Formats: sequence, C-alpha cells, structure tokens
Amino acid sequence: MSDWTAGYVADVGYTFGTYAELNPQRIKLAFLMAGLVPPENGTACELGFGQGMSVNIHAAASVTEWHGTDFNPSQAGFARELAAASGANLHLNDQAFSEFCLRTDLPEFDFIGLHGIFSWISDENRRIIVDFVRRKLKVGGVLYISYNTQPGWAGMAPVRDLLTEHANVMGAAGSGSLARVDQSFNFVERLFATDPLFVRANPNAKLRFEKAKEQNRAYLAHEYFNRDWVPIGFAHMARWLEPAKLTYACSAHYHDHIDAINLSPEQQKLVAEIGDTHFAQTVRDFIVNQTFRRDYWVRGARRLSPLDQEERLNACRIVMLTSREQVALKITSPRGDVTLQETVYGPLLDMLADQGTHTIGELSERGAREHQVNKLQVLQAVFILAGSGKVAVLQDDDVIARAAPQAQKLNLHLCTLAKSSTDFHEFALPATGGSMTVDRFQQLFTLARAQSGKDDVEAWASFAASVLARQGQRIVIDGKPVESDEMQLRELTKRAVQFRDHTLPMLRKLGAVA
Repeated sequence: MSDWTAGYVADVGYTFGTYAELNPQRIKLAFLMAGLVPPENGTACELGFGQGMSVNIHAAASVTEWHGTDFNPSQAGFARELAAASGANLHLNDQAFSEFCLRTDLPEFDFIGLHGIFSWISDENRRIIVDFVRRKLKVGGVLYISYNTQPGWAGMAPVRDLLTEHANVMGAAGSGSLARVDQSFNFVERLFATDPLFVRANPNAKLRFEKAKEQNRAYLAHEYFNRDWVPIGFAHMARWLEPAKLTYACSAHYHDHIDAINLSPEQQKLVAEIGDTHFAQTVRDFIVNQTFRRDYWVRGARRLSPLDQEERLNACRIVMLTSREQVALKITSPRGDVTLQETVYGPLLDMLADQGTHTIGELSERGAREHQVNKLQVLQAVFILAGSGKVAVLQDDDVIARAAPQAQKLNLHLCTLAKSSTDFHEFALPATGGSMTVDRFQQLFTLARAQSGKDDVEAWASFAASVLARQGQRIVIDGKPVESDEMQLRELTKRAVQFRDHTLPMLRKLGAVA
C-alpha cells in the first residue's frame, strides 16, 4: 500500500494560524523600502496551505485570484468550507506537489508563497517546487519562502533528531503522533536530567527544549517530527532557487530591514563591507543567530531611481490598526528590547490616532512642520510600526469596496465557528488585504449583532453568556474563573460596551463588518 503522506505528519491537523507575510499586499512597502519595483497583484498561489486560514483570509480580503494545494484532504476540506462561506475567487485542492505542480490548467502567478514547507519536504519535492516556480512565476513576480535556517538551529538540531528517533524506534505502536510527541519529550527530559556532556557544551539547546515543551502539541508534531526536516542556510537556499531565475529581494519581516535595531555599529560596519549579497546574508544570520528566515525573492528585480522611490513611498496610504493607547514604544529585536523615541513616535501616533487614511508624504510634511521630525525618521517609524502590525498600507478604494462583502461573509462564518472553538482569532480586513486579531468574545458579539441587527450590548452579552453556559465555560479573570452566572454576564456586558465603543468602529472602518 502506498504512503500518501510521504513521511509528513498527517494524523494531526496543522494549527489554524494566519501568516501576514503570505499577504501579497505587504510586498509593496517592503519592496519600496528596498528600492525595488513592487509586483502586480492579480494571481497568487500558496503551496501547502495547512488549514487554509491564510489563503482564505487573503483571498477574501482582496480581489486576487488564489490557487493552492495541501495534500491533507481533511485540511483541504476545511479550507474549502471557508472558501464557500466567503465566495472569494479561490481554487483549493488536496493534491500532492508532484500532481498539482504539473497541472497545465493553472495560470501564471504574480505571487507564490510557501510558509515553512521547504524545511519539511524531501529533496524530490523541493525540485518539483523549484521547477513549478520556474515555469509559473511571472517575470516580475515574487516568491515568498520561509524556512528553518542555520545557525540558530545548530544546537537544537541534534535534539530534534533525538526526539524523532525516539518516536520512530521507541514510540508505542498505534499511539498516534500526539502521544509520540509526549513520549519523546518525556524521554529527552529524563536524559537531560542526567547531565549529559551535550547539554554542558550546548546550554542553549536545553533552554530551547524547555521552551518547546510549552508549545502546542499539534504544532510540535509538524515542526519536529516529519521524516524530512532540515534547517537550510541562506546560501544553500540561493542555490536551490537558482534554476528558477530568482534574485533575493529583501526580508519579508520588516524589522529585519532596520540594521540599527538588529546589529551593533561594529557589526553593521562588517556587513556593509561585504560586497556579495548572499554572503552578507549568511554573515548576518550568524550575528543574529537566525533560526527562521522569511524572504522575498523576485524574478527579474528592477531598481527604482531615488526620485521614483520617494514619490511612490510618499503616495502610500496607511492606517492605524489599533488605538493609540495600545501601542507600546518598545519592540523586541535580536539585541534585546529596543525603546522607540518618544519625540518621533509620539507625534506620529498622535497624527494616526484618528484611524483615518494618511499618506506617508502627508505625515512627513506634518512631522517636519509641526514636530521637527524629518522625513527619514517618519518613514522608518512607519516601517517599524507596520512590522509590529500597528499600521498597514491600504489597498485601492475600488479593491476595498469589492472585497468587503466576501470578507464580511468569511468573518461571520469564523464567528459561527467561534461558538464552539477557540482556534480562530482573525478577521479578514478588506482595507489592507490582511487580517486583524480578535478574541472569541468579540466574535460572539459580532455574531449577535449580525443576527439581531441591533447595537444592543445587553443582548450581545446575553447571547455570549448563553453560548458559554451551554458548554459549561467560564470567563477567567486574573487566573480564576468567575464564580456565578451573574458575574459572568456582568463581565460580558462590560466587554460588550468596550467592543461597541472602541473595536466595532475600527472594524467597520476597515471593512471587516458591515
């Protein structure tokens, strides 16, 4: 009997995460900051879409025609359920890469995305994917690829091999992937308790192991226990992609662009002296001990003149995705916590606090005129805030209007799923082509509002309370569940008021709800 899983964990569903880098709309700001011409955005493909949250949200929040495949039929079935709910231009399959990538009925793509997949598949499948990119990515098109990389995995890779070997050799027969995850982690924990010389020589491996133990078991099954698993160095990845005629464009993780928050002055000087782009990236990965790369590669990079770059950046329309009070002036980087300058970020956040539409050019002019903040400071601040998910570049108005109905349908379907599950935490945003994190109670309030057609916080709270009561669930406050139904309803009403006064107006502006 053939093994359709090809060594990949298939008896445990992947997590329901949404990955912002798979949103083609995000490429625009990253490319402009790197001085490159952004791609068109008409057709897109995700290979290995998991549960399909990203592909569905990014399709529903845009007018892009999306295609994709995931070999796991149960995951593909759920992804199709979401696609049917939104009615977006979305074509999803459960074909293996060897089948999907050889189809002759697929269009050429402006964007192809792979989240993590390249680290977990065989060399044969890697060659199939590279050939697919070579044939199907348009000239000027972008490949997004994320993958485990060296040297950050150097100490942990042997531990991963040990975990997998235990699962294969010592795991209880018929116990399933999740049980083998627990068995293998328990064994390695016992081993580490004996103080092996490996741990003495690699103390960071033990810290990584302790952190991994706390993670979702389904995630660990997919991250650590596939048959094929390898952290790929940047130069090795470049050699893999060479047949597809791709050029490294830039990191898809915005904060990676800002050397000042990632490298010391001495490190910046060293990297700047390296004339080869690929070797510079390899050295940079050593400096920051990179474990996971998120990269954009382009087929036919075209550079912008300084004037064209400035004009295009100035024309970018941005919007704040949260309240002014929820933006902390601190970010985490490889060098530790970085405090953002109040003299720069304070005025910028004040200008964005109305959650209206602002161009970068307008913000730069006001910053210089009213707050003595120069345009380069504004531009870098916008970029860092975008990398933190606090602001985003808006799509064109006609795209927002066309995407809004299908995004709202998907969001309501996710609200319905939230009645019995805590797996879903995102709303599709037509304004940005991406998503926004929401909690389960906000989803239940949204569903109650849609069903009743009224802005009645007491009714929303009662609806949410009834959903929780039927499942015997309690709100947890300060680590303790509330003691009575009355306290639960009172807390839900309080949260419903907060939702009505603050979150709902923002969701309506962004097109997530009607």
